[in-house]
Amino acid sequence: MPAMQLDAFDFDLPAELIAQHPPAQRGDSRLLTLDATTGAMADQRFRDLGGLLSPQDVLVFNDTRVIKARLFGHKRSGGKVEMLVERVLDAHHVLALLRASHAPRPGSVLRFSGEIEACVLERQGELYRLEFLGGPDVLSVLEAHGELPLPPYIERAVQGEDEQRYQTVYARTPGAVAAPTAGLHFDEAMLGQLRARGITLAFVTLHVGAGTFQPVRSARIEEHVMHSERYTVPAETVAAIERARAGGGRVVAVGTTSLRALESAAAGGRLAAGSGETRLFVTPGYRFRVVERLLTNFHLPRSTLLMLVAAFAGLELILRAYRHAVEQRYRFFSYGDAVLIDRTGLIDRTGLIDRTGRIDQAGLIDRAGPTDVAQVV
Repeated sequence: MPAMQLDAFDFDLPAELIAQHPPAQRGDSRLLTLDATTGAMADQRFRDLGGLLSPQDVLVFNDTRVIKARLFGHKRSGGKVEMLVERVLDAHHVLALLRASHAPRPGSVLRFSGEIEACVLERQGELYRLEFLGGPDVLSVLEAHGELPLPPYIERAVQGEDEQRYQTVYARTPGAVAAPTAGLHFDEAMLGQLRARGITLAFVTLHVGAGTFQPVRSARIEEHVMHSERYTVPAETVAAIERARAGGGRVVAVGTTSLRALESAAAGGRLAAGSGETRLFVTPGYRFRVVERLLTNFHLPRSTLLMLVAAFAGLELILRAYRHAVEQRYRFFSYGDAVLIDRTGLIDRTGLIDRTGRIDQAGLIDRAGPTDVAQVV
């Protein structure tokens, strides 16, 4: 496949469409449905989602929990320092980004919140490995003294609403520094309604790192080095997917992080339970092995996440859908609206949504999905 240029993944986005606050209630969002086999799209509400799914389907959620990963402090010399924990390594060690007037050297001791100290052990590329000295474990320190790390495009200070709303209702495994934002739309009532319809809810864990916000700097996208993230796919999730497929259901990834975990666990050709590190970079040409539907938010221009959804639906269709979303004043990014992308040719079990947005009760079922699939970059 010919090399792709970064400029191909650009689009115009008015700044006022970048959501700065969550909607009043979880689920009070809009939902754009997008059929990747026909190009059909329709404007709906997020609470319509259950009616677009079959009782045989399985929704796969990322249950990672966002930690209060940002700490403010100073060096012993007095200079200010800001730490953003990228990854908790163990009870007392982290990898972190450090912002200071002068880069701290190995052996430097940083002090946070008066009594918390951390020693810089070494530099690893853009990150630093640090040891928290004495006291409680790192997660306890962050929970007591840290600040929630809102994305850089939310241009305001952290507020009380963020403590709850920048966290999914099913978050249970701490370790992420950014939320798996497609899951922010779900409340307990909606999860209960999905279960009542017979839809299976399954879970993976992928701890989202700060690298998810790092820009792609290479003009040729295949030269971009993807950040590494930890993931776990439990055996019960693999079993749930196998049961769904045996019953004619589809695998619906709730968010790009769930998709990356599942596709990483199937890198050997077949989905397997287990844990590991992934640098999976999904771009147009990637052949999907597991996921057939993707529920996700709208993503930044020129980002790796936009490349992923372009691989899933086709670049031309995604850019057309994003232009439509801008025209219709959808809300973008973490606190914004959602899109459901279907590669199976079946938006729901009653018929296809045609190119005009009408329901075609005689619609055909095509499990093959889009034709622009090949290999990993």
